[in-house]
Amino acid sequence: MQADVVIIGSGAAGLTAALALAQQLKVLVLAKGTLTGGSTAWAQGGIAAVLGTGDTFEDHIRDTMVAGAGLNHRETVEFVVERAPHAIARLVELGVPFNTEGESLHLTREGGHSHRRIVHVDDATGWAVQQALLTAAQANPNITLLPGRTCIDLITGRHEARYSGSGRVWGVYALDEATGKVEAHTGRATLLATGGAGRVYQFSTAPRGATGDGIAMAWRAGARVANMEMMQFHPTCLYNLEVKNFLITEAVRGEGGRLLNPRTGKRFMADYDAERLELAPRDVVARAIDSEIKRFGLDYVHLDISHMEPDFVRHHFPTIHEKLLGLGIDMTRQPIPVVPAQHYTCGGVVIDLAGRTDLPGLYAAGECTDSGLHGANRLASNSLLECFVFGEAAAADILDRWDAFDEPPPIRAWDESRVTNSDEEVVIKQNWTEIRRFMWNYVGIVRTTRRLERAQHRIKLLFEEVNDYYGHFRVSTDLIELRNLLQSADLIVRSALRRHESRGLHYTLDYPETLPAAVDTVLVP
Repeated sequence: MQADVVIIGSGAAGLTAALALAQQLKVLVLAKGTLTGGSTAWAQGGIAAVLGTGDTFEDHIRDTMVAGAGLNHRETVEFVVERAPHAIARLVELGVPFNTEGESLHLTREGGHSHRRIVHVDDATGWAVQQALLTAAQANPNITLLPGRTCIDLITGRHEARYSGSGRVWGVYALDEATGKVEAHTGRATLLATGGAGRVYQFSTAPRGATGDGIAMAWRAGARVANMEMMQFHPTCLYNLEVKNFLITEAVRGEGGRLLNPRTGKRFMADYDAERLELAPRDVVARAIDSEIKRFGLDYVHLDISHMEPDFVRHHFPTIHEKLLGLGIDMTRQPIPVVPAQHYTCGGVVIDLAGRTDLPGLYAAGECTDSGLHGANRLASNSLLECFVFGEAAAADILDRWDAFDEPPPIRAWDESRVTNSDEEVVIKQNWTEIRRFMWNYVGIVRTTRRLERAQHRIKLLFEEVNDYYGHFRVSTDLIELRNLLQSADLIVRSALRRHESRGLHYTLDYPETLPAAVDTVLVP
C-alpha cells in the first residue's frame, strides 16, 4: 500500500501527527495488534502544562532540567514547555474530558514538580486521550488505520528495485498478523511513533508490544541513538503475583501518599531525600525503595494513602481503587504493596526540533526518540506532552518541505524463497525469557561494570542464535519482537558501559560520582 506519509504507531504521537498531516495529505497509520494497544492508553497520571497562577514556563523548565540531571537540552525543554498550553487547548477541542474545578481545569501535582500543573482525566488520562484522538482519526477520510501489522524493517535504498545507494527511507515492511504475509508500505515520508523498549526487562509497566521496534529498525537502517542507558523505573508498580504490570500513578504520592517499610512501619523517604520526601524525582524514589527492599529482605514496600478521607481517595483515583478492590485491597483503609518496575525509555532515536532523524525521509516522535527533553530522567507527565508537541512539529516540517520529497521508486517484494516454517518456536520463548531476566538482574536500577559485561556476553551469544533463526524461518510477531528486544538490550548495555559516572537513572557502584559536565551517550551505527 502506498500513501503520502506512513506512520508507524497509533498512540498519542502517531495520531497527533496523522491528524495534522491529514489536512492536506493521505496518511497511513500502522499499528501492531490493536489500535489501542500502545502505551498511551495506559498512562494514568496526566499532562504537564503551565496553566495555574503562580506557575511559569521557567519553573517548568527548571523542574524538567533538575529531574533530568542536567543532561536535557535546554532548547528542547523550552520548545516543549512553551507549547504545552496549545497542546492542552487542542485536546480540549478534540473532546478530552479533563477534570475541572469551577471554570478552570483541575491541576494536580506529581513528583519533581514545584507547582500543581498536571491536567488529567481522573486517573486514566491516557485512555481518554487515546479515545479522543482515535475517534477523530477514524472520522477523517484522509487517514487509513491499519491494525494487526508488526513492522519488520524500514524500506531504504537497498530495497529499491534499482539500487540507488541514497540511504533514503521509503516506508516499512510489515507482517500482516492475520495472514502471515509480509507487505511493503511506502510513502514519501515515514514517521516512527512506536513507543519504548520496556519489555526488555522482566518487570515493566509497559504494554506487551513495547519491544523497542522503532529504535531497533532505525538503528539497523543507519540512524544514531542516544542515552539508551537512561531507563526509568517507576517506583510504584503494584506487587501482585497475578497482576504483574499495574502501575500506581505518581499522583497518589502527589496527593499525600506515604511510603512505609512494611516490617517497621516507618516512613522511610526522609532517610533518602529529607526535603522532597515522596515527591522526589522517580530515580531517587525508585533507588530508595530498592534499597529498603534489599536492606530488609522485603518483597515490597507499602504506599499508604489511607490517612486521607475515603471519598477523596475514591474521587481522585477511581480506576486504581476499583482495580485494587478486585484484588482484595481497599486503598481507603489499607496500604498498597508496591515495587519498582521499568516504566519509560528516556533515550532513543536522535531527532531535532522538527522530529527529523539522521535518515532522509524518516521522522520520529514520542518515547522511541531522544529529543533532548528528558535528559537523564523524565519528569512526571512530560511524556504525553512530548508526543503532542513533536507529533505536530514533525507534521509541520513534512508539510513545509513536501515539494522536496520524491515519489517512492519501485520497491522489491519481501523474499521468502529461502526460508521455511519454524518447527522450534520454543527457541523464541526461551531467548525472550532469558533476555528479560538478565537485563533485570544485570542492567537494572543499580549497575556495576561486571554485571554489564556479563549481560554483554550473553547478548553476543544470543545475537548468533537469533540471527541464525531469523535467516532460516518465516517471520512471526514473536520472532520480530525477539530480534528487536535483543537489539534494544544491546544498545542499552553498550550505552551503560560508556557512561563512567552516575547520573539520573544510570547509577553504577563503580562510578558513584557525577561528572562536572553532562554529555550525551551517542551510538553511531
